[in-house]
Amino acid sequence: MNKLKVLDLFCGCGGLSHGFIDAGFEVLIGVDEDEAALKTYEKNHKNSIAYRGDLYNDETIDNIYDMISDKIEVNDGLDIVIGGPPCQGFSLTGSRDINDTRNTLYLAVVKSVRKFKPKAFLIENVPGMATLYKGKVKEQIVNTFEDMGYRVTVTPKPLLAADYGVPQMRKRMFFVGIREDIAEKKGHKFEFPKPILTSDEYITCKEAISDLPSRENELGMECDEYKYEPMSEYQKLMRKNSTTLYNHVATKHTELVKQTIALVPDGGNHKDLPPGVGESRKFNEAWTRYASNKPSKTIDTGHRNHFHYKYNRVPTIRENARLQSFPDDFVFMGTKTQQNRQVGNAVPPLLAYHIAQQIKKYLIED
Repeated sequence: MNKLKVLDLFCGCGGLSHGFIDAGFEVLIGVDEDEAALKTYEKNHKNSIAYRGDLYNDETIDNIYDMISDKIEVNDGLDIVIGGPPCQGFSLTGSRDINDTRNTLYLAVVKSVRKFKPKAFLIENVPGMATLYKGKVKEQIVNTFEDMGYRVTVTPKPLLAADYGVPQMRKRMFFVGIREDIAEKKGHKFEFPKPILTSDEYITCKEAISDLPSRENELGMECDEYKYEPMSEYQKLMRKNSTTLYNHVATKHTELVKQTIALVPDGGNHKDLPPGVGESRKFNEAWTRYASNKPSKTIDTGHRNHFHYKYNRVPTIRENARLQSFPDDFVFMGTKTQQNRQVGNAVPPLLAYHIAQQIKKYLIED
């Protein structure tokens, strides 16, 4: 049987793609404008095209069509368009009109769906999208795709990555549209996957990264050997296809920074520091040490405010990748700043996998 075929827009390093591939889909092409992210994408998705394109430009979508048209004709068209377009600068022009020129990034998804007429689409975004302009933006997105012939389901509340085996308290909302003729055959509305873990079963930071070398006394190398056996089922899962440890390089801190981090207890933050210490950073996430017995907080695109639950340093790229559920054989390319941005911007592959498995049920003929 032919695999369901995917177009990934705003693919970044490929968190969504990776999850869909693990669920048995074939990702034909990943599109982004970030060159470093695409190098990572290309390295880790050998059977997919990594295409650098400006999704503001209509020609990009035409070029994509030309590149993959021969592959989708044999499978009765493209099966699904996926992506997580940024929502910065989103403009509201009316509850049934997303076609404002300032909404170009969302328009790329709209235009791609109109061009390819896929069986389904998936859009990922931050929880704030649900309440932007008092919910009017969410309504506008739903109306736009419904007018194009799709039955659209939005997560009733943001999905929590920890519910799906990701050691991270990351929340994201999703839109899934099923083309009307496909939805009619199934006879019921798309439902998002139910959580696979309860709060007392969540994968903790310690369960996720305790097998990785400390890097307290040496920075380490981009490519290294494992020094310890896996200490949890999650670690076994992450190391399943890997014999080499990549991207586990520490950041060099000043003695003052290390001394300050040392004053923060497991799971603590700037509120635990003595008066007068760490005054340069006193905002909500400042001087936050991960809790060893809980999932991590949301991995962001920087790396200066969160610290290892045990060691007096910021997490390495590999540690944050583990907390995002990227397996150890997934290698990040570019500078450390670029790698941090790639990890922080990504959809956790395990979360993507569970959503992909659910979507597959609606796209495969009974």
